Amino acid sequence: MENYPKTLLEFEAMFSTEKNCRDYLYQLRWPNSFCCPRCGYEKAWPVSTDLFQCAGCNHKVSVISGTVFHGTHKPLTLWFRAIWWLTSQKNGASALGLKRILGLGSYQTAWVWLHKLRRAMVTPGRNRLSGTIEVDESYIGGKRPGKRGRGAEGKSLVVIAAEVKSPRIGRIRLQRVSDASATSLEEAVQRAVDQGSIIQTDGWNGYSHLESLGYIHKIVRKDAEIGDNLLPYCHRVAALLKRWLMGTHQGAVSHEHLDYYLDEFTFRFNRRTSKHRGKLFFRLLQNAVRVDPVPFKEMVKGVRGQKSRKYYM
Repeated sequence: MENYPKTLLEFEAMFSTEKNCRDYLYQLRWPNSFCCPRCGYEKAWPVSTDLFQCAGCNHKVSVISGTVFHGTHKPLTLWFRAIWWLTSQKNGASALGLKRILGLGSYQTAWVWLHKLRRAMVTPGRNRLSGTIEVDESYIGGKRPGKRGRGAEGKSLVVIAAEVKSPRIGRIRLQRVSDASATSLEEAVQRAVDQGSIIQTDGWNGYSHLESLGYIHKIVRKDAEIGDNLLPYCHRVAALLKRWLMGTHQGAVSHEHLDYYLDEFTFRFNRRTSKHRGKLFFRLLQNAVRVDPVPFKEMVKGVRGQKSRKYYM
C-alpha cells in the first residue's frame, strides 16, 4: 500500500524524527520482509538503532547502506526535507536554492545531493514505451555559427520518444546520443520502446531499418531536416525541455551531467498529472533505496581538472 504525505503538515508529522525516517525507508526497502543483500536470507535481528545482522551469514547492514544515502553524515530528516522540497518544486530545483532552503554549509554539498537524487529518478528495470510512439531528435544548445541541423557541432543531440495519447502526450524517454547515425538512433529506440510498437519518424535514413528490429515504422514527415517543423509531440517536449533548462538552470548545462538533467525532466514530466506532489516524493524514495550509491569522485570523474563544457540556451 502506498503511504505518503499529501501536504506539508502531513510530511512534518510523519518525518519529525530519525526513527520515523529509518522506519519508512525500511518499509520501502524491504516491503515484505528483510532480505540480506549478501546472501538473500530473510531473517535478521537489530544490533543497534540502525543496524541489522543477517541470521544466515551474520552480515551487518543498515537501512541506508547500498542506497543513495550510503555513507551520509547528515541526518535523514534533512535528506527527507531535501527530497520533499525537490519534488514539490514543479519546475525543478537548483543547488543554490537547496543550499539556501536547508541552510547547508556549502554549495558543493547541495550539488552532490541533487546529483545523487537525480540518479535515483530512473526506476531500475522501468517499462519501455508502447503503442504509437513519435521519435525525433533535438539539439541542446544555443545558436552558434556553422552547420545547422543534424551534424551541428558544439551541441548535444537528444533523442525524444513520446507516446501518442491524443490529445495529450503520454510517457516520454530522453536519451543523449553521440550522433544521428542508424547505430545510435536504433540503440536509443530499442532502449526506450517495446518491440511491436508503431514508430513515427521523419524521413531520416537513420530510422530506415526499424522494421527489421521488430517495429512498425511509419514516416509521417518526409523532410528530415531538424528545425521548427518537428513532429508535434516531440516538438512540444523539446520546447518544454529547453524552457525548463532555461528557467531552472539559467540555460547553462554541463555536458558531463546532461544525462541526469534529462532524467530529472523525464521523471517530472511523466508524473505531471499526479494529484499530490507527495506521490513524487514517495516514488523518488522508492528508487533511492534501490539504486547503487555513487561516490563524489565518480560524479566528477572526467570533470575535475578541466573546464566543463556548457551549453547556453
